[in-house]
Amino acid sequence: MEPRTSFKVLVVHCDTGRSEVKANWSVDELVGGSGLAAGLFAAYARPDAPWDHPDQPLIFAIGPLTGYFPLMSKVVCAFVSPYHGQYAESHAGGRLALALRFAGYEALVLLGRAKGRSALAVGPHRVELKDAHYLWGMDALATGKAMRRVFPGAEGHRSILRIGPAAENGLAYGCINVDTFRHFGRLGAGTVMAAKNLKAIVVQGEESQEIPEGKAYPDLFRKIYRDLTATPMMSKYHDLGTPQNVIPLNELKSLPWRNMTATSDPGASGISGERFAEKLLLRNTACSGCPVGCIHVGMLRKQFADEHQFAYYKVAYDHELVFSVGSMLGVTEASDVLDIIDEIEKQGMDAISAGVALAWATEALQRGVVGQAETIELLSFGQAEVYRRAMAHLGGAANDFYRALGQGTLAATKIYGGGDFACVLGQEMAGYATGEAFFTSMGLGLRHSHLDSGGYAYDQGNEVKDIAKAVGYLVKDERLRCLLTSMVACLFSRSVYKEEVLADCLNVLGYAGLARDLAGAGERVQKSRWKLRFDWGYDPGKVSLPKRFGEIVTWRGPMDADYQQGLRAAYARAIADLGKGGGQGG
Repeated sequence: MEPRTSFKVLVVHCDTGRSEVKANWSVDELVGGSGLAAGLFAAYARPDAPWDHPDQPLIFAIGPLTGYFPLMSKVVCAFVSPYHGQYAESHAGGRLALALRFAGYEALVLLGRAKGRSALAVGPHRVELKDAHYLWGMDALATGKAMRRVFPGAEGHRSILRIGPAAENGLAYGCINVDTFRHFGRLGAGTVMAAKNLKAIVVQGEESQEIPEGKAYPDLFRKIYRDLTATPMMSKYHDLGTPQNVIPLNELKSLPWRNMTATSDPGASGISGERFAEKLLLRNTACSGCPVGCIHVGMLRKQFADEHQFAYYKVAYDHELVFSVGSMLGVTEASDVLDIIDEIEKQGMDAISAGVALAWATEALQRGVVGQAETIELLSFGQAEVYRRAMAHLGGAANDFYRALGQGTLAATKIYGGGDFACVLGQEMAGYATGEAFFTSMGLGLRHSHLDSGGYAYDQGNEVKDIAKAVGYLVKDERLRCLLTSMVACLFSRSVYKEEVLADCLNVLGYAGLARDLAGAGERVQKSRWKLRFDWGYDPGKVSLPKRFGEIVTWRGPMDADYQQGLRAAYARAIADLGKGGGQGG
């Protein structure tokens, strides 16, 4: 087996249907995944044009280990975000990574805007645009079913990406649904897809790939597989899944409740991982190439009006969803959480942003900042059916208020007020009210994601308020994650895929040069991503955290305003050094 020295990239021009294959992107330089996506973005994106300009790219990238080792199952999506108008990166699993690999490509770049509302199919010998105007307005789940008929064949070897009404209606956090249970969720990838007039994309992976000869590769594969399945390292993700975080975070007074007016509540037991597993868990499933099975699918039972007929729906759940439409909205019944998630899935919205936005809207209504004329529903914490209907209003952009809220909570506060209690850290916050390091890392981080670095873990493991130590941890941890997201590994596997294991994997596949330079590769990817943010106008020195983040109390007591401000300023300087060689921040 001869390793590739360059990545094979399929570029599709959606306006003409023409495509071209390019293979001039160095593996040693760009690494893959996050690094490859950043390199392609730098080559194709236009800083002088808005996010929805036809020339702006929509990029999907995998890495050199995809398809060769377990849990190398993610895809990096890069685009200009409709949320903040800058470089954005989102990750998803499902079947897409292996479908791209077996289609023969490490990346797919979409340019231009289709002349009419369309669906796109790509494969090793096929690039085809089909008219799909009749699918516009259809919910994301129904669209997936329709696409199986529009592009038949390749069962089990294809991945289906689709959007829902939220993206079509221009929500800044319209998502891309991937194979029903996975998503490019944050920062509006689905809305970018809608701007290209694409309702769906089907990637058909019909080829095979060569594997290395000899014993080294199967021996290493077996060892990694054993570590992932036969040791306790990954069992938590399979057993209760990430909703097992609900009770521990609640006990630590670190779980946001009711727009983060509280950080713990007795109702946590009703939406815990244990409650879901006992009452609603239907099955576990997994992304292609993953033996762990962290995707937990619940069974939602809905009764029709005549009281004798029922419908059953399969709805995936995890900690972030349980937080955003459970505790953040004061909903304490697991089946109600699934009901709200089901509506979000149909609308095709990022669940975190949607839930946190409605939590702000509820408090805004309670405070008189807005009235029911704006919210339509009488929003009230704990009222699940009201929130399910409100999600439909949000996805459907039902009035001026919901259109504004669909551009992000802070966008709504600029019109209506209420910015002090907006729970936004760059984008709507994730489900960890652990303290200053997490708020800083997500608020200023490159993706404004809880997965940029382990700030939430740092808060829980370090009681001493040492600014230099905290910033050093955030920067180093991000660099290590850049390596994983360039391979492209599921971040749940980071306890297994240490740097030396990644080097072994690359060596056995013939990428000796990259294996020797992993530390340098991680630093290059980290800096290249930050450079893109700064090139597009990002200034971390101008980032401030809403007042609500200084008002909470955790197990460690009230937030420390001086520590928070010092940490924010020092981290801003550190990432400015990464992106622009210093000179900004503080």
